[in-house]
Amino acid sequence: MDKYQEQPHLLDPHLEWMLNLLLDIVRDSDSPPALVHLAFKFLYIITKVRGYKIFLGLFPHEVADVQPVIDMFTHQNPKDHETWETRYVLLLWLSVTCLIPFDLSRLDGNLTSEGGEVRTSTMDRILQIAESYLIVSDKARDAAAVLISKFITRPDVRQKKMADFLDWTLSTLSKSSFQTMEGTIMMDGMLQALAQVFKHGTRESCLPYASTVLVCLDNCKLSESNHTLLRKLGVKLVQRLGLTFLKPKLAKWRYQRGCRSLIANLRLSTQDEERQIPQILASDNDEDYDVPEEVENVIEQLLVGLKDKDTIVRWSAAKGIGRMTGRLPKELADDVVGSVLDCFSFQETDNAWHGGCLALAELGRRGLLLPSRLTDVVPVILKALTYDEKRGACSVGSNVRDAACYVCWAFARAYEPGELKPFVNKISSALVIVTVFDRDVNCRRAASVSLLNGTFPHGIDILTTADYFAVGNRSNCFLNISVNIAGFAEYTQSMIDHLIDMKINHWDGGSYVFSISFFLDELMKNYISELQNTEEMIRCGFSLALGSLPAFFLKGKLKLVLDGLKAVTHISPKDVSFAEARRDALKAIAKICQTVGVKAEASEDDVICKENVYQIYDTFLDCMNDYTTDSRGDVGAWVREAAMTGLMELTVLLTRNHPELIEANVCKQIMCCLAQQSSEKIDRFRARAGSIFLNLLYFDSPPVPHIPYREELEKIFPRSESSVLNWNAPSQAFPCITQLLALPTYRYHVLLGLAVSVGGLTESTVRYSTQSVFEYMKKIQNDIQAMDSFSETLIQVFEDNLLNDRVSVPFLKMLDQMLANGCFDIFTTEENHPFSLKLLSLCKEEIKKSKDIQKLRSSIAFPRSIIRFCGMIQFPGDVRKKVLFQLFLLLCHPFPVIRKTTASQIYEMVLTYSDIVDPDIFDEVMTILSDTVFLTPVPDLYPQCHLDA
Repeated sequence: MDKYQEQPHLLDPHLEWMLNLLLDIVRDSDSPPALVHLAFKFLYIITKVRGYKIFLGLFPHEVADVQPVIDMFTHQNPKDHETWETRYVLLLWLSVTCLIPFDLSRLDGNLTSEGGEVRTSTMDRILQIAESYLIVSDKARDAAAVLISKFITRPDVRQKKMADFLDWTLSTLSKSSFQTMEGTIMMDGMLQALAQVFKHGTRESCLPYASTVLVCLDNCKLSESNHTLLRKLGVKLVQRLGLTFLKPKLAKWRYQRGCRSLIANLRLSTQDEERQIPQILASDNDEDYDVPEEVENVIEQLLVGLKDKDTIVRWSAAKGIGRMTGRLPKELADDVVGSVLDCFSFQETDNAWHGGCLALAELGRRGLLLPSRLTDVVPVILKALTYDEKRGACSVGSNVRDAACYVCWAFARAYEPGELKPFVNKISSALVIVTVFDRDVNCRRAASVSLLNGTFPHGIDILTTADYFAVGNRSNCFLNISVNIAGFAEYTQSMIDHLIDMKINHWDGGSYVFSISFFLDELMKNYISELQNTEEMIRCGFSLALGSLPAFFLKGKLKLVLDGLKAVTHISPKDVSFAEARRDALKAIAKICQTVGVKAEASEDDVICKENVYQIYDTFLDCMNDYTTDSRGDVGAWVREAAMTGLMELTVLLTRNHPELIEANVCKQIMCCLAQQSSEKIDRFRARAGSIFLNLLYFDSPPVPHIPYREELEKIFPRSESSVLNWNAPSQAFPCITQLLALPTYRYHVLLGLAVSVGGLTESTVRYSTQSVFEYMKKIQNDIQAMDSFSETLIQVFEDNLLNDRVSVPFLKMLDQMLANGCFDIFTTEENHPFSLKLLSLCKEEIKKSKDIQKLRSSIAFPRSIIRFCGMIQFPGDVRKKVLFQLFLLLCHPFPVIRKTTASQIYEMVLTYSDIVDPDIFDEVMTILSDTVFLTPVPDLYPQCHLDA
């Protein structure tokens, strides 16, 4: 049956048949006592789950049932603690059967027996049973109090027995002491009985005895008892006495919101009547009656009960305040409200604050707190919503905040929106703060439910996000729900103010951490969003700011930060010139790696691990190819320098902690990119790359894994000379770096860098880079295998950078010098060598539709050399024909300077290789090439350039 505890009403359809089935066993005279007790025990379990009030109406209550139930008590032993369930259920059953609508004396007949003995009347028997069980120590005492309340208030019993019973009760109460266990039990029974009697009895029957009972109760000084239940029963009895002193009518001055009747409300809506404005009805003459003096004593005791140390006592007192105030004149009721507000003093304990909140909620719910008092009430409720006091190692106040949420819930349903309008923003903001920032889960849930009202701005939207289950997780409240709610402008500032004023310096470490986390969350989102700002300097500032954050700021948000910074390093058409932003983003990534550290098996949101390390490497390596230029020059060099530095710092960090995270392919890419930068033309960046290259090569704590050709590199760059090698000086740098051309892994990248240097503009760079390349070429000139490998790499560089002017223009210059110096003479022994064919094809593709004069001039220079390395003219082949055809096309090029340069080159070529022209027309050819003014328009040149070859 325990599974029905939360929804006991589900048992209602089954209660009757279960009860009848068990009572059949009880009524069966053949049932053994053990079985009878087991049936009663089952009945008690059902009663416990569903509640005795619902269960009472199902007991048989015919006249014929009275005597058998009474007779069953003759077999009961009040001191038998094993069968108390039987006595408990029998007392409840008797409390129903004793309500038969006949005078009980009719059941007695002749009370004198044949032997002259006088039998006890039914009335006396029931009263004796009830009184005997009011002083037992088990739960049967509670059922006896219910029996008394039903029995003693019968008209026939009230006339004969009520006065005597009250005398016995008050006498027992006066003689008992709560200092002993026996006295506590007896006082509990007496107080329960009195409270039930004054609850169910009529005012006329109870009023004559109320003053006497109140005096006796005052003498008991129950407020000094340590027994919570006694104090609660005392408060309950006091309020029942107070209600007895006052006339049972509702105050007509109370605040009324609409009609209290559902039928009346429906009738108004169907008739489309104008919506009624709630009014406060004035006091009528019939309310101007004298209030008994005892009422003041009752109210005072209830106000004291509001400050009791136990919640159940305070709750009972609060309900008593609400019930009593509803029967008082308006002026006295306002005095009660003022006395309740006195509980909200910082000299009072948290118990008083809690009791005061409960009382205000009851008054508001019953319409007894007039709108004129809201200006006094709302400020104290706002304070109660954040009430939190430290007591030793813990704090008190969660019950106060919970009760304050109850007050807000009651107000939202008790008043028209117009009455609460001046206060609604403050109340809703305070409830939102409790919903997302309170330490106690019950307070968060109570506050979220209180927002479920159209009175509060965005109440439904907030509750959708902050529902019962969502607010159960404190971290989720601080870090997720709070961010969503902060999107509503009405709550943003109040939430921030609360965190700054109340949570940042809170004694509870959890509140402090979560508050910082909230600000960090907002700070992170703001910083990351600003990384895509249209202003470059703003991107720079926020990138560097993210890079400067400490580790605990980045914990849990590392992936988000790295993704944001990585996005800054990408080049798009709209921010291609933002080189400084890309540089600072790379610096930030490198610094963050150092800050958070490395842990192989960890979350990518916390540290550098195997899940994100390769993404970081990809970001750095991609930026090594940033060659953006603008009016300031090669601004991409700033990005490449930051990328080189980041690669070094990350690689060293991984090598020291988790070298297994460095893959061979990644290390190869790093070293090749550094080798390329070490062979390029800008001295400062070449020096930086060379220095990093050697730092990684000779890093010993432990050595960097997977460096390609480590032994060969150590021979090229001896450790003893690495510290004195001046990478800024072309005369020292290029002779060393060109030796890497012999290593297949590095050849492509070094050749790519050398192409830019050899074809550059700086005299010293061009001279020493060219000299170093030619020296290397001479060493392998007669090695056909080495030359094939070198030429394949050369062609690959040209093909990969086709139409890339940054590389292709200096590459053509370098190639022209190589051909002019006979670097490829070994290929002239083979007709139509693949190298010459591929080179010519790429050259034609490069200059096709080109308008770059410098590029065209460079491309014109090498066809002359192609004829030379084809092995003179006696070795005819396709290359010779294609070269001649390409040169003749250039003679008719739209650009005059190209035409003139082409003619000059052909003239020199014919002089050098005269046998390629028929001797009969040799002079004519030479005359045309020398005398024609190739600067004239192309149409005028056609007749002169027509050669019948």
